[in-house]
Amino acid sequence: MKILIGLLLIGAIGSLFSGLFFLVKDTSSSDRTAKAMTFRVGFSLVLILLVIILLATGHLELNPTPY
Repeated sequence: MKILIGLLLIGAIGSLFSGLFFLVKDTSSSDRTAKAMTFRVGFSLVLILLVIILLATGHLELNPTPY
């Protein structure tokens, strides 16, 4: 599950930077920036829901005690 969380974070960050690239370099009136930001919001929503579900089911602990 931690790998899935990491992949979602990497996807959100990658989408953020691709949106920045399209915003700065794109001269046409395409909607690539909006699509990149939509993907970022989607990744973030899935990530938040996944963390909430994992916390509720006990698969993920908040601040576990070190042994």
